[in-house]
Order: sequence, then structure tokens, then C-alpha cells
Amino acid sequence: MLPRLYAIVDAGSLRQSAASESHLSEFLCDYALRLAAGGVRLMQYRAHDLDAHTMLAHARELRRLLPREVTLIMNDRADLCLAAKLDGVHVGQADLPADVVREMVGPRRMVGVSTHNAEQFAAAMRAPTDYIAIGPVFATRSKAKPDPEVGLLGVRTARELLDRSGSKQTLVAIGGITRANVFQVIAAGADTVAVIGDLIEGPRQSAEEFLRIL
Repeated sequence: MLPRLYAIVDAGSLRQSAASESHLSEFLCDYALRLAAGGVRLMQYRAHDLDAHTMLAHARELRRLLPREVTLIMNDRADLCLAAKLDGVHVGQADLPADVVREMVGPRRMVGVSTHNAEQFAAAMRAPTDYIAIGPVFATRSKAKPDPEVGLLGVRTARELLDRSGSKQTLVAIGGITRANVFQVIAAGADTVAVIGDLIEGPRQSAEEFLRIL
């Protein structure tokens, strides 16, 4: 089972807060360290609009600085996950299939996949993944063209599918989750919540408040 709180360290969301592009790596690492100080033990590094060299440099620096008890996941790129010696990889519907990613990273690293409806979720249950994310649950600003909201009903449906199947995969809810609505999401059946926006302001305190609620 994953920790209840899954923090997404999203370069796109954090870039506007960094002093300059050259300071982005330092800002990302400082942000992640503050999350860790607040008790976060599961993070994902995500950077949709950076080149591979920059992403690899960021990932390696995050892994070097973060405590080993923090599980660090790479978004999208299994190759960079391996190159940076991260703990796993998260893929979307347009990325490499989860079974191919599993072959690449092996049995010891974590593999997660994003889904946006019941059909995709059911397919993901048959794949060799450790967790399945469903979302966006609520409106989100972290993506330019987000998929339609699944709402709390989407989380409940995913929970029912997992329970009926007997699968041990963890259900992760993502998209617009805040301290104000996280209890509803957990009550709907999510094991873990992935959060971006509501951690950015005061990351250590925000993480501590999330964990108190969870």
C-alpha cells in the first residue's frame, strides 16, 4: 500500500515561482525537501515541457538530495527513471504501455498508470502495475487540456472495480484535490491522493495539514 499523500513535483507549475529558468532546479529541490520535511514519503517528478537532458539533471539532483525513505517516481519516461536511479515510473494513456514499461524497469521498481474513465481503469487492472490513478476528480489547472472530470462517482466506480476483481493495486485519485475536499475523496474509496496545486503555497505546512486530515 502506498502512503496516503502522493506529492507531484511539477516543473510547469513551479516554474513561475522560480527566480529564473537557471534557478528552476534549485527551486524544485528546495520545494521537494520542504515537502519531505512536512512528512511526504511519496513524490513524482513531472516536467512535460523540458528537454530530456534537463529532466535527467533534475531527477538526479532530487534523488541525491531527498532522504532514501522518500519514494521518487519519474513521470512518463522509463529511460530517465533508470538513468536517474529513481524508484519507479508513472505513465499516461499516450505513453508506453504499462507491460512494456514493466519489462524495462523490472520487478523491483514501481509502475503506475493514469486512467480517465472506467474502461481505461478496467484495462489498467489487467496490466502489471502497482497503482492506478483515476482522474481528474475535480477541475485542475495543472494541464493545458485536461480530460473530463470523473468526480467522486468516478472514484467510487474505480473502487468497486478493484474490490470486485480482488486486485491488490492501489487506487490513487488525482485532479483538483485540496485540503477542503480530500476527506470526500478518501471516503469515496481512494487509497492515496495525488496533489499538485494545494501543496505549492507553504509546502511543509500544507503537507503537514494534509497528513493530519488523512
